[in-house]
Amino acid sequence: MKTVRVTLDEDLLARVDRAARRLSSTRSAFARDALRAALAALAEREEERAHRRGYEAKPVRPGEFDVWHAVHTWP
Repeated sequence: MKTVRVTLDEDLLARVDRAARRLSSTRSAFARDALRAALAALAEREEERAHRRGYEAKPVRPGEFDVWHAVHTWP
């Protein structure tokens, strides 16, 4: 691991410290988890944008997925 310096305003730091205590965690562990979650959310948004661009470039044709609808309909 590498140590980094991050500047936070006092209110945010206090909220992070309270949250870390509630989770029986450390400030560093809380920050690592939060950064991982933020990166995962960013990746998901980028993937959704890519899917949206794909469907805008090639929209679904009427009836294209009708066969799947019939397969998944409850009797």
